[in-house]
Amino acid sequence: MAEEVPQSLNYIPEVILKKRKNNEEWAIRRKLQLEQKVKRLKSDNFVIKKPEQFIREYRDKEMDLVQMKQRGKNRSRRAFVTSDSSLLFVIRIGGKSDMHPRTRKLLYSLRLRKIFNGVFVKADARILEILQKVEPFVTYGYPNLKSIKDLIYKKGAGKIDNQRVPLTSNEVVEQALGQNGILCLEDVVTEIANVGPHFKEVTSFLCPFALTKPEKALQGKKKRFLDGGDSGNREDHINELVSKMN
Repeated sequence: MAEEVPQSLNYIPEVILKKRKNNEEWAIRRKLQLEQKVKRLKSDNFVIKKPEQFIREYRDKEMDLVQMKQRGKNRSRRAFVTSDSSLLFVIRIGGKSDMHPRTRKLLYSLRLRKIFNGVFVKADARILEILQKVEPFVTYGYPNLKSIKDLIYKKGAGKIDNQRVPLTSNEVVEQALGQNGILCLEDVVTEIANVGPHFKEVTSFLCPFALTKPEKALQGKKKRFLDGGDSGNREDHINELVSKMN
């Protein structure tokens, strides 16, 4: 009986073995990444938009552009300011997927990048023209001294070296505005209330006020406040809204 000749083992190059190992490790990492992504999307209440929703958002944006142009043409600037005060406090109350990019750009020019952000502005021709165009997404009015103080002392923050710094001491104010003769929080309040000569420097130093969503004070209506909605000029009634959001 002939002896069986042992068969030689198949030789697999080391390069191929390393490649297989790398592929297996990559597959494991990719699987973990996908699992983490699914968990993250579920935790963020991620919703896949339907085609109809994209169409609706596009139409809303185009309609907003048309209405923005009409508001800029048809409404007189005199209808916006009925008070002797040249100071306005503007609050962004809306504007997401239904807003045209041009409208968003105008809101950004007012530094209103987030909903429920508020800023002090001087009621000059340029500001009034912008407010006309973005009216459905903002509300504004004439803040009294109490509202100004409450906003500065409770929500006030300034920008120093591109960092948001709470106004917890007069040293912060003096460091940023001392060259303009503004040394303390009370000076900031006075400069804003009187729309003083350094109003621009003070408001540029102040970060937009991050206000809280008021309960039952805003109904989500784009109609003007004087017509039963939320937006537009509230005149002195802005102080009631500020007290609920501060």
